[in-house]
Amino acid sequence: MGDKPPGFRGSRNWIGCVEASLCLDHFGGPQGRLCHVPRGVGLQGELEMLYSHFAGGGGPVMVGGDVDAQSKALLGICLGPGTEAYALVLDPHCWGAPKNPSELQATGWVGWQEVSTAFDSNSFYNLCLTSHNSEKQLCTLD
Repeated sequence: MGDKPPGFRGSRNWIGCVEASLCLDHFGGPQGRLCHVPRGVGLQGELEMLYSHFAGGGGPVMVGGDVDAQSKALLGICLGPGTEAYALVLDPHCWGAPKNPSELQATGWVGWQEVSTAFDSNSFYNLCLTSHNSEKQLCTLD
C-alpha cells in the first residue's frame, strides 16, 4: 500500500486502527469510520454513540490505544442504569476453526467486560467503526 517503510513488510510490527482502516479501504472491505478519544475516561460519554452504531447494523469496532496496548474488538454495548455499561469484547488474536459461543467465552476469547475497568482512563483510544455505509467519516470525541 506504500504507507509504511520497506522494512515493515514481513516484520512483526503491529498496525493500529488508522492502518486497519486504510487496509479495509485498499482491499475493498467494509468502510471504516475513525474516531479518536483523547482519554479513556472520555469513552464513557460516547457509549450511546457506540450503542447506536451497533443498533443501526454497524459492524465490529476495532480499538487501539497507547498506554493500553491491548488491542480489542467491540461487538456490542449494553447500557445499564446510571453509568453502568458493558462492552462485548473479542480478543482479535482469536484464530482457528469457528467454535461455539460457550467455548469462546470459557477460553476468554470473547466476553462482557465492564467499561469502567476494560479501558485505561489515562490512555487515548482510536476506534475504527466498521459498516457497509459508503460514506467515510472522521470524528474526534472529547
